[in-house]
Amino acid sequence: MVGRVQPDRKQLPLVLLRLLCLLPTGLPVRSVDFNRGTDNITVRQGDTAILRCVVEDKNSKVAWLNRSGIIFAGHDKWSLDPRVELEKRHSLEYSLRIQKVDVYDEGSYTCSVQTQHEPKTSQVYLIVQVPPKISNISSDVTVNEGSNVTLVCMANGRPEPVITWRHLTPTGREFEGEEEYLEILGITREQSGKYECKAANEVSSADVRQVKVTVNYPPTITESKSNEATTGRKASLKCEASAVPAPDFEWYRDDTRINSANGLEIKSTEGQSSLTVTNVTEEHYGNYTCVAANNLGVTNASLVLFKRVSPTIPIPIQGIKLPKKSSVRFAAENVGMMPQR
Repeated sequence: MVGRVQPDRKQLPLVLLRLLCLLPTGLPVRSVDFNRGTDNITVRQGDTAILRCVVEDKNSKVAWLNRSGIIFAGHDKWSLDPRVELEKRHSLEYSLRIQKVDVYDEGSYTCSVQTQHEPKTSQVYLIVQVPPKISNISSDVTVNEGSNVTLVCMANGRPEPVITWRHLTPTGREFEGEEEYLEILGITREQSGKYECKAANEVSSADVRQVKVTVNYPPTITESKSNEATTGRKASLKCEASAVPAPDFEWYRDDTRINSANGLEIKSTEGQSSLTVTNVTEEHYGNYTCVAANNLGVTNASLVLFKRVSPTIPIPIQGIKLPKKSSVRFAAENVGMMPQR
């Protein structure tokens, strides 16, 4: 705050009058002028503020005051603040310069000039603007699908920052008017991802931060592929599932869990699993079960390894002579796929 220990504010006019009377006498002052009159002066935090005061006579007795007391009386500096100094570009100027302005400098300032009868004053109000700064935001959060979620984003600044939330998806939906709090009722898996909080005012660029929301949900089989193979060949069954956390996979046949052994190989990565038979024999044909599980649930899918039957080579039909009005019947073999039971 610009100033130091000062007399009681009610006594300031009297003290100021006495101080001005101690200054060298000169011609009476007819007027005092602020460059912007009594308008507000707006300065961004950290910048330099110049409060203009111009008199009509260089011998005028002038002083600067603020809400705390006297800053300058003539050329005598009363303030202990090193950021404050007089700005005199010519002999009639008695402006006040405040460097590295901060919020506690905001307020009313008075340029007072001693006339023959009473002090004549002009006032200006210094407004300090502060860029937006997010001071508190929710940490990354993990919840189960269907839960209610509240995200918090608080920011400081002058003017008061406007808070805007946005879900970082291809559609980029914005949630305006939510202020510091964003409430998501009955959250779904589609609403997982990153949420961006933006605090903005007219002073400078917005302050932006993000919160990651993870939504847990039980497994759902998204794809299962049966297969067919001839004996002696290699064949694979594939199973895919969607879940958070990622599911664990198991394979079964006739309620018996299958392990990677005896010509069977199981490979599982995040979200998918495969069962490979390296050398198919008659005993490998039939039904299999893929099971996907996490801490929220279990699901399964049935798959079949079919036997591929090699087609037979048909015997060419020879020309046959038949008596008139004879009938002929043709028979065909089934050469398609047949599951082995």
